[in-house]
Amino acid sequence: MVEGPPMTVDTFQRVVKTLGDSTRLRLLALLERQELSVADLVKLLDLPQSTVSRHLAHLKEQGLLSERRDGAFCYSRFTPPSDGAWGDGWLLARGSLRDDPQIAADAEALDALLRARTLGSREFFDSLGAEWDRLRKVFQDDLQRARAIGRLVPRGLTIADVGTGTGVLAMEMAQLGMRVIAIDQSEAMLASADAKRAALKDPDRVELRHGAATDLPLRDGEVDAVLAHMVLHYVPSPRDAIAELARVVRPGGRIVLVDFTAPEDRPQPDREWLQKDLGVIWQGFAIARVREWLERAGLRNVEIELHESSSDDRDLPATFIACADRPADPLT
Repeated sequence: MVEGPPMTVDTFQRVVKTLGDSTRLRLLALLERQELSVADLVKLLDLPQSTVSRHLAHLKEQGLLSERRDGAFCYSRFTPPSDGAWGDGWLLARGSLRDDPQIAADAEALDALLRARTLGSREFFDSLGAEWDRLRKVFQDDLQRARAIGRLVPRGLTIADVGTGTGVLAMEMAQLGMRVIAIDQSEAMLASADAKRAALKDPDRVELRHGAATDLPLRDGEVDAVLAHMVLHYVPSPRDAIAELARVVRPGGRIVLVDFTAPEDRPQPDREWLQKDLGVIWQGFAIARVREWLERAGLRNVEIELHESSSDDRDLPATFIACADRPADPLT
């Protein structure tokens, strides 16, 4: 059993009441794996929305769930307590459910949902190909790209450009003397990037690889640094993607993220056009949540800066640039 404060009668009753309900156990098992909305959970559990919402409210009242708003939607996540009565209770419950057929069926349904989201993003980019160069101008991110590259100097580094798209950023880094492994899940995007690579003075500086942000075609610690520029909002599980970025960067290496931000302490406009026109899954991320994901991935020296949108004709969210280092000594 994990160590923690002694269990009182009142706490014991609350733990037993909460974890003794099969629907709440199903919810916790899903939300431990993935941040999900009420609509997602209704579909996965095949239960009425009122039932799902009622159980979520109870779990939130017990302090077991964290929430994040994204436009008009609210997403819940369960991070198991590391100690105390709730930690002990969940360890026991999770172990008992390891071979439960209903929990296994729920897990398969979640896998199918995540595959569908990933496929939808891939198909969106496959349908665009080279046309993305025109469409992406809505981001007005030339300055942000320059700022991001500035976090990766000196020259001579081997950089993984995750979600390279048509390779604009990869080619810029190659021209600055870096070796770039440009990765994308869309074959059409990689074909456009390959055309740009052929026009470089030294095309060998850029290597193209096919793969997703949550399953990178890289060995552990293969690169000096990783850049994910406007990528996380296309990934079904951003937290898992950040953990994967941390895996492939060498000890002492650096990760740089650029993406939209959406503060959680006040209501945000529902920018539905981002999903309709640009195919995004998420409309932005709270700075505190990004910091938590980076630190949970074992990264240190996290620095995050915020930049307001300079767009006059589009309602774009503010953007953040986050930098974090993988400790040089695994024991630190």
